This record gives sequence, structure tokens and C-alpha cells, in this order.
Amino acid sequence: MPEQLAYVIITPYSLYKSRTGGILSRLITRTGLELAGARMFGPSPELVKKYASATISANDPQDRKVQQLIYDYILRNVGPDPKSGRRRRVMVLLFRGEDAVRKTRSVVGNISAERRGGETIRDTYGDLITDENGEVRYFEPAVLAAPTPEEAETKLKLWAQYSDSDGGLLENVIGYQPNEKPQRTLVLIKPENFRFPTGRPGNMIDFFSRTGLYIVGVKLHRMSVAQATEFYGPVRETLRTKLKGMVAARARTALEKEFGFRIPSEREAELGDLLGPLFGDNQFENIVRFMSGRAPSECPAGELHSPGSEKCIALVYEGVEAVRKIRDVLGPTDPSKAPPGSIRREFGQTIMVNAAHASDSEENARREIGIVNVTENTFRRVVEEFYGQKIAG
Repeated sequence: MPEQLAYVIITPYSLYKSRTGGILSRLITRTGLELAGARMFGPSPELVKKYASATISANDPQDRKVQQLIYDYILRNVGPDPKSGRRRRVMVLLFRGEDAVRKTRSVVGNISAERRGGETIRDTYGDLITDENGEVRYFEPAVLAAPTPEEAETKLKLWAQYSDSDGGLLENVIGYQPNEKPQRTLVLIKPENFRFPTGRPGNMIDFFSRTGLYIVGVKLHRMSVAQATEFYGPVRETLRTKLKGMVAARARTALEKEFGFRIPSEREAELGDLLGPLFGDNQFENIVRFMSGRAPSECPAGELHSPGSEKCIALVYEGVEAVRKIRDVLGPTDPSKAPPGSIRREFGQTIMVNAAHASDSEENARREIGIVNVTENTFRRVVEEFYGQKIAG
């Protein structure tokens, strides 16, 4: 069976209730599909109206009454808030692979007032509550997904058409009190979490949800060698100098064992001065290779800016004291020193393979968001390349 491209839209309510991580975990682990793209949207009334109209379909296995519920829900709950005028946040995820539409739909589930358990996303996070006369009192689908490959194509092209005007790094979507000063910070869920289909990326997003912050940007990113070099550039000199003592002690021990004579302690510092910068440069090469797939010394000049082979998820969180709150949940660089309940304690392995990165200041957050280019519209690119068609926007 040829590959398909499927989408799942996480609704504003699911985002607000911090259910994003649980939803993503189920989709990755239960479908086994490749996560091919992700983008935040603040849908305009025009996009909402067109998408709602496209949900009424004779090919949908759910009956027309449920389709009407979804149609009405989209019009009322996905477009801008009528009171504040702010656009609501939705996250659109792209999944690619064999039989992708059916697989995602089976994990999403259908909508029924007779929920049997927690087998599907809608079983767990959705609601359809009726009164004694069978009239709907409350409805929340949790996520939205296409029932057929043909409808997935139609709707994906629609969202791609609006992906520049309505999507990207969202602005003015969260309300704050006059005395509150929101910050933005960047989180990278690192490549080791994408070696095989695992719930780790979603589980980490669940951990970050404890901060009460809001996701306003998301991008599936393959860091180029040039980006990784710039991103981690500030730590290069630190590696060259900070590790001198450790390198000197290890070098002295190794040389004494190899040559069979004692090296005076006053000469140990000279070994650090000589070998420390070389060791630091080697560590820096390893970091770039880990994040992009190749070290700078291994990459031809013409390919420095090409997307790397390693995948990560870039997330921009917004809220009061965002930098500190995210860093507190993440934990220190060394997982062995991270406190219980922190992400690096739970998911990290070594100082390099430590699950995730988070900006350590507002200034660095702005720098890192720019390097990763969270606003870049890779969503449209994935849709256009899959269907072999340019989409006007």
C-alpha cells in the first residue's frame, strides 16, 4: 500500500487543558507512523468556515447527526473568541506512512454517547453528554481528523493554503492581567527521542504542562550543521577552558601508565593547556553531530545549511516567568544530578543525551528561536511535496 499523509488537529480546548502530550504519545506509539510535521494555527473566520463546511461528508463513517455536531463545534469553538476577539490556538500534526489515514483515525476514534472505556483519544479526552431526551448538552471532540485519504488531501490543502496567514509563531492569543509580563522560551525535544516510535516526546510535553504555560509555536525540525554550530556556539569556548583540569588529570594518569615514570604535578597544568582546547573542540563536534547528524569537520561546505538527518521538536512556550518555570521542570544538564520528577531525571542518560534543551534567558530564547526559525512554514512544504502540487496562499 502506498504512503498516505494524515492530519490530526488538537482542538483549542484540548490545548487549554494541557492534553497535547497525551494525545501525541498515543498517536506516535499506537500508529507507528512518522511524525512528518507540526504547526500552530490561530484560525481566521474564513478558514474556520471553509473547514467546517468540508466536514459534512457522505464518506464519513459517523452519521450525519455527529457530523453536524462537529460542524457546529468548529464554527463555535475553533474561530476567534467572540468576546475578546483573540484567535484561538490549534495544533495541526502531520503523520506519514502506509495506511496513515485509517491508522490515525482508529487511534482518534469515533464519537458516541456510549463510551466504553479509554481505548481511543476521544474515549479519554472527548465528551458527548446528552439529556434524558437524547438532546446534546455538551460536546467536545478533543481532536479532529479526516475519515478518508481523499478528504485528508482536501483538508490538508485547505490548511496549507492558510498556513502562512493563520499559522506559525502565534501572537496575542493569550490574555494577561495588566501587571503580568509574559516571556517566551524555546524547548527542543532532542533527537534521541525519535529513534523509534515512542511516547517520550508526548510524555515530556506532559511534564512541561505542569508549568501552566501556553504553547504558541511548534515545528518539527531537522537542524543543519550550520544551525547546530551557531546554536551551541556559546558553549564552545566554555568546553575549551572548563574541561582543562579534567583533561590534565586524565592525561597525566594515562601517560604515567604508558611510559612508566611519574610526571611532576606542576607539569599537569601544562597538559591541560595543551590538550584541553583540543578535547573541548572534539566535544563540540560531538554535540553538533548529535543534533544534526554530522560534525562540522565531516560536512562539505555546500551542505552546511542543508537539513540534517536528526529530528527534533521545537516548542515555544509563553507565560509569566516562562524561562524559569521550564528550566525548573527540565532539571540540570547532568541527569544524574537532576531531582526526582524532572524531565532529565526521568528521560536523560548523559550530559549530552539529556532528553531536551531549554533556553536559559529571554535573550537566549530570542536568539535560539531565530536560529531554529520556528516561524518557517515546513507544514506547507510537507503537504506540497507529498501531493506534488504548489498551493496558493
